[in-house]
Amino acid sequence: MVINKATELILQRRMHGLYLSRRCEDIKQLSHELLGLHCWFHRNVVFSALIRGAEITGWKNALVKTWLYRGTLHGVVFEDLPELLALHAGEFSFEWLLGEERMNDLIERIISLMEDGVYSRAEMRRIFAHEFDEQTLNMIFSPWGGIFVYLARLGKVAFRSMTSRDFDLIDAEPTKTSDEVLPGLLRRFFAAYGPATLADAAWFFGLSKEDRQKLSVMNLDEYSRLEHDGKVYYYIEEDTNMGEIPELTLLAGFDPLIVSYADRSAVLPPEYTSAVILKSGICNPTIAVNGQVAGVWNIKKKEPVVQFFAIQPKRIVDAAYEMVDNIRWRSGG
Repeated sequence: MVINKATELILQRRMHGLYLSRRCEDIKQLSHELLGLHCWFHRNVVFSALIRGAEITGWKNALVKTWLYRGTLHGVVFEDLPELLALHAGEFSFEWLLGEERMNDLIERIISLMEDGVYSRAEMRRIFAHEFDEQTLNMIFSPWGGIFVYLARLGKVAFRSMTSRDFDLIDAEPTKTSDEVLPGLLRRFFAAYGPATLADAAWFFGLSKEDRQKLSVMNLDEYSRLEHDGKVYYYIEEDTNMGEIPELTLLAGFDPLIVSYADRSAVLPPEYTSAVILKSGICNPTIAVNGQVAGVWNIKKKEPVVQFFAIQPKRIVDAAYEMVDNIRWRSGG
């Protein structure tokens, strides 16, 4: 597929910023610069890191798994948590269901139990089973997180490791307001994800309609900009070689090059969207040819799987299999 010059420039800069045309050897640095690594499935963190050249030794405890933007799980550098959590601190409260007094009492008891060594959501559910009806119990201790999402938003709990389903107490409570951290986070977003629009930033951070309006009144003069298809894209000009768009690139499931933008058309052709982003919301691992998604890949039963949407030259197919097999080998299958 032939792309125009403006789209090519956007892809070139994004792939540089997201470490797809250069390497980042430190997984903590990678997570910091990308404002967290998406981990709906924890192996996507491994794939994303390996694709970008990062070392994964000790990765399970190098990052903290918790809920960030749009209610999604990310692997985050611990020191970044207070700032990142400030955007949505206090959201997902259960006050509407339990009332303030009862909710605070429940939280105190949950924290007390965790201090005594109870870390399992299932065990918590069993302990409180006699105090709530089945429907309320299902909401409080939902498999999707329930009240632990609220506690995580407050910086009080997180998963025990990147692969664990149990929780542990942490001390990462936000010390600033959303308004105080938003300008700095916006700059970090444009540094890694630019060129991007304000709509992209609002989508990425999961901002409400009211908070989206705050972006448009910020001082945007510090950013470089380009216009394309009636939209303004912001980025930070770097005095460095952006590198070329790689001919062949593996992208992890929920890769930031795809899911971080409100408009994904630069990298994901519309005709392939349903094969990449499923109705369940899952975003498959993909293969990009010259910066645009052209197929999907995976590792199933410890074997590399590659499927292109259209016929590709044999050298491209062979190279894709070799890249996926390398990920399989380095990730332990």
